[in-house]
Order: sequence, then C-alpha cells, then structure tokens
Amino acid sequence: MCSQGGHFNGMIFHRVIKHCHSCRDSNKLGAAEDWTLKGKHYSQLDTSVKHEAFMLGTSKTKHENGAFELFITTAPIPDLNEKLTVFGKVVKGEDIVQEIEELDTDEHYRPKSSAAIRRVTLKQSI
Repeated sequence: MCSQGGHFNGMIFHRVIKHCHSCRDSNKLGAAEDWTLKGKHYSQLDTSVKHEAFMLGTSKTKHENGAFELFITTAPIPDLNEKLTVFGKVVKGEDIVQEIEELDTDEHYRPKSSAAIRRVTLKQSI
C-alpha cells in the first residue's frame, strides 16, 4: 500500500448536484494526473470500474483549459460510466461528502458558500 497526501487539497467544489459533486482546479493538473493515470494515457485506463456510491472519477477527455476535474458520487450513477474514469473510492468521511450535497446552490448548481477539500490522503494498492 502506498499512501500520499496533498493531491486534491484545496480544490473548490464548483458544482454540487444531488449524488455528484465536482471540483475543478487548473493548478492541480500535474499532480492529479500523476495519481490517476500512473503514467498511462487516458485511453489505457481500466474502464471496468463503474460509478457506484462514493467513487472518485475524472473526465475521459482532457479539458481545453488544462484544468483537472474531480467527481465524487454519493449514489450509483450508471450514466457516468461512459463519461468518467473511476480511479478511487471514498473509504472514510462518507458523512462529510453527504454534507456537501446539502449545500445551498444557485440555479447553475454552484454552491452559495465556498466548500473545498481540506485534506485527503490517497492510498494506492500495489
């Protein structure tokens, strides 16, 4: 087991939709790609893992502006299986992820008050 921290710290939730939260940060691209891709091209990632509850995923296509986008689900969302690549799972703090879902948002699902990832530790099976 390999453990690392800091990859997603400080990422701000820019969309909060029932069962799916999204963070985007152009400053985290390199570190996040290191973690999610592990040296593989997007097309080489294992796409057999599906979006179940509390899964972490990223878009299968890169953003034109170079930003990295992180998605966290709180329920199974089969529609995301073709759009996102799952690379992890929330194993502790599910209650906090669910609290984020309760934030007040505007008509574009942007949180009215700022919410960000304070601290996360990633564990990778080797």
